Amino acid sequence: MGGSGLLLPWLLPVFIVSAGKMKIVEEPNTYGLNNPFLSQVNRLQPKIRPAAISGPAHLHKLAGKCFSMTESAYKYEFCPFHNITQHEQTFRWNAYSGILGIWQEWEIENNTFVGMWMKEGDSCGTKNRQTKVLLKCGLSHKLVHVSEPDTCIYSVSFETPLVCHSHSLLVYPNLKKELQNRWDQVEQSLYDDLITQQGYRKLLRVIFEDAGYLKTIGEQQAQQEPEEQNHSQETVGRCNEERNKFSAEIQRLKDLLTHHNISFTIPTVSEEIPRLTGHQTPRSQQLRGDLGLRDDAV
Repeated sequence: MGGSGLLLPWLLPVFIVSAGKMKIVEEPNTYGLNNPFLSQVNRLQPKIRPAAISGPAHLHKLAGKCFSMTESAYKYEFCPFHNITQHEQTFRWNAYSGILGIWQEWEIENNTFVGMWMKEGDSCGTKNRQTKVLLKCGLSHKLVHVSEPDTCIYSVSFETPLVCHSHSLLVYPNLKKELQNRWDQVEQSLYDDLITQQGYRKLLRVIFEDAGYLKTIGEQQAQQEPEEQNHSQETVGRCNEERNKFSAEIQRLKDLLTHHNISFTIPTVSEEIPRLTGHQTPRSQQLRGDLGLRDDAV
C-alpha cells in the first residue's frame, strides 16, 4: 500500500457507489405550531389566539390532542379547540406548510352543534383561510375527508364516538340554568306571537354568545379592523405612488414643451389628484341617498 497509489480491488466498488450516488437524509418533522426543526422565520405564525374551550363537556377531552390524515400530497393535522394545519409532503424547497384556521366558534343549527369553525388562518389573497370541521359518529377519533368547496374555505369531516349518542350535540342541555330560562322565555314569546322568526333567531344568538359558543359582533369586528386598516394603507400607498409617477411625467412634458418654446397650460397635480392620507371621509357622509324609510312612515 504505502506510496503505490493503487486502490485495492475490494475498495473499488465502494468508491464507485459513493461517488455516483448521494444519500438524501430526511429531516425529522414536527408539525403544528412552533416546530423546533424550522427556522424562526419559517415557523407557523398564528394571527390570533384560539378561543376558549366551549360546547359539550364530553368533547373537552379532545383538547390537547391532534389527529392527522394524508391525502394526495398534503398532510392535514386537526387539533380540536386549537387549530388545523396543512403540510405539503414533497421535497420542494418552498413546500407549503400553513394554518388553515384557528379555533373560534361553533356552528349551531336547530339546537345542535353541527361544526367547529377554525378561522383567521394564513392569508389567501384579500382574505384569510378558514375551515369548518363537521363532527360525525365513528368508531374512533380520525379525520376522514378534506375538501375546498370555495377558494381558501375548507370543509373537514372528523369522526368520533363522542358524538354517536342522539343527544350528544344538543345545545340546550349544555347551557347554564339561567340561559336555559332565557331560552324558555324566548320560545314562549315566539309562541305568543310577540316576536318574529327573525327576532327569535337574534335572541337565540345572544344566548349562544353569552354562553361562549359564538363570537360577538364586536369581537368579529375587532379581528377584521386591523386587516382592513392594513389593506387600506396598502391601497393608499399604491395610489400615492401612482400620483408621484404621474407628477413626474407631467413635469417631463412641461420641460419638453418649454425646451421647444411651446406655450401651454397644465393644471398642477395637486389641483387634479390630491394626495391620499388613509383617513378619507366615509362615502356615507359625502352623499345623501335613500334613507330606507317607507312612504307611510314620513
